[in-house]
Parts: sequence; structure tokens; C-alpha cells
Amino acid sequence: MDESARWILAPGQLTSREPIDFSRWAKHSSVYISSVTVSELLTGVHMAKTQAIKMRRSAFVEYIITKIAAIAFDDTIARIHAELHAHLIKKGKMIDAHDLIIAATAIHSGFPVLTNNVREFERVPGLKLIDAEPVI
Repeated sequence: MDESARWILAPGQLTSREPIDFSRWAKHSSVYISSVTVSELLTGVHMAKTQAIKMRRSAFVEYIITKIAAIAFDDTIARIHAELHAHLIKKGKMIDAHDLIIAATAIHSGFPVLTNNVREFERVPGLKLIDAEPVI
């Protein structure tokens, strides 16, 4: 499979109320998430207001975790993150801390980020993006 058929999914794509059809994606690409996305999804589980919502969210998140491989945040990605972080601070164009980890993960992996938040991610130099609107 060629590199252009692989991408990292930003968490916004996993929180929609629409059912997610992973088989459709698997036919055309390899999908990954950052380990920080796993944390964000699990935080949503723990923030549930009722036990019923918590159980439903937990089942959904565990399903996601079993279907999409997570790329761990390691020292190599941390170095890329630090360089990007310093660059964006100097330019006065910081983005969300978790989004910056996702961006560093994508740059390290050589994969684009599929997101509906292109305006934020496009501030990151060297990051390839795919606008989720026409894809999902």
C-alpha cells in the first residue's frame, strides 16, 4: 500500500454521532490514531454524567481502540513536538496541545492528518492534511 493511502485520524472524527464504517476506510487506506487520541477518548468516558452514558462511551472507545492502531508518543516524536512547539510559540500561532502531539506523530510517521479542523492544523509547518468533509 502506498504512503498516500495511510493517514492519522484526528479525534474530532471519532466523536461524531454518525456511525463509523471502518470497513469503508480499510478498503482504501490504513488508518491510525495517536496515543494522545486514546487518552482524549478515554477522558470523554470518564467525563460522562451518568453510568449509562459512561458504559455506552466506554464500549465505543474500546471498539475504536481495537479497530485502529495507535502510534505511541516516544522520544523521537517528542523531539519533533518540541521543535514545532517552539516554532509556533515564536510565531504566536500556537495550536491545542494535544493537536500538536497528533501533528508531531503524523510528521514522524509521514502520514497526513484527516481532520475537520484544517484551520488549526494548517499552522503546523511540514504537516500534510486531508480535509475530512469530502472524505467522511
